[in-house]
Amino acid sequence: MLRTWLLVCGRNIKCLIIFSLCLGLIFLSGFFHMKNKNYVISKSHEKLLVPPTPCHAKTNVMFLKTHKTASSTVLNIMFRFAEKYNLTVALPADQLFHLGYPKTFLAHFVEEFQAIGQNYNIMCNHLRFNPSEVQKVMAANTFYFSILRNPIPLLESSYIYYKDSVPAFRISKDVNEYLASPMKYYHPADYKQNIYARNIMWFDFGYDNNAEDNKKYIQVVLKEIEQNFHLILIADYFDESMILLKHTLCWDLDDVIYFKLNSRGQDTVQTLTPESEERIKVWCSLDWKLYLHFNQSFWRRIEETIGLQELEKEVNHLRMRQKELMETCLLDQGAVGKDHIKNRALLPFQSGAANILGYNLKQDLDNRTLRTCQKMVMPELQYTSYLYAVQHPHKKRKQLGLPLLWTTSQEKMQLPTPN
Repeated sequence: MLRTWLLVCGRNIKCLIIFSLCLGLIFLSGFFHMKNKNYVISKSHEKLLVPPTPCHAKTNVMFLKTHKTASSTVLNIMFRFAEKYNLTVALPADQLFHLGYPKTFLAHFVEEFQAIGQNYNIMCNHLRFNPSEVQKVMAANTFYFSILRNPIPLLESSYIYYKDSVPAFRISKDVNEYLASPMKYYHPADYKQNIYARNIMWFDFGYDNNAEDNKKYIQVVLKEIEQNFHLILIADYFDESMILLKHTLCWDLDDVIYFKLNSRGQDTVQTLTPESEERIKVWCSLDWKLYLHFNQSFWRRIEETIGLQELEKEVNHLRMRQKELMETCLLDQGAVGKDHIKNRALLPFQSGAANILGYNLKQDLDNRTLRTCQKMVMPELQYTSYLYAVQHPHKKRKQLGLPLLWTTSQEKMQLPTPN
């Protein structure tokens, strides 16, 4: 066609101009046709896309509460969620505040297990994990998660917190002296007394904390934990962990908002020498390898599900919301030492050489706001005792030796009905 036009026009300038204009129109029409065609294809693809599956909050959840890993803060989150949805919590039987720890967990450690059976929604008090027995208590569709912490700061924290109760810690001058020659103080035969002094996280997951550091053995244990737990959080990245938990459980932001609980004052922190830090990696090598493995899987999970940019936005949002609540609730805008806590009902349990911090609340809050704030700062033992009284009103309330914040009858009168 192009050759025919050129032969017809020859050297006629007008003819060549007309030809050029026609050629341009043909090209443009083709271009717009292609754009329109692409647009239609993309629209048809939009119609073919499957809409996202509706997200429903998971309400059957088991949290393995490990020691000295910010797990008391997570327990508070779990208890508040249980109350919000009127869920049943698997609480320790009788006067205990843990589920048989350090014994390996058995179902009858749960209050009224024989009567309630496999109808508990939430489990989160301290226990030594035993999957077959936990499964007797929790529903088949239960979501299992736990939390780990870098063993270096964890061991220093354990040393201070359990200084008076762990023989290996009690007879050493400080944490650095202990780590310089741990076998001088640590006797494996006294494992029930010394479990906090070596590989405590490994022990909490149900394994031998004095086991040999064998590559094949470690791989078997890591695989078992991956099979038993849907998610492992990292205490060293607590806010990021809460965002990942929110997404995974399909909870609201306020469900994972927290005030840090069971933390200690900086005046009781002992500085580890660089040599001590390296010794912990060897002395607690099972915990160290456990932590390294799940720290990697934690960040991989975030990249696959949320993305780092979105994570940063949501962490900032969480911190802003947390700041709002602190300004609403707290008299001192932060935690205070044990000697400065005005309401003894909110005094956390004090252990070892640690100064466990707590909170003072503002006094001019309306009843609803006051109860919300009280529950956010309520220490673990007080909250466990309160929930026990609510769920088992005919049982003797767990004794704390502290004044009650409120009785269950007052709570029923003053609190709104759970959603």
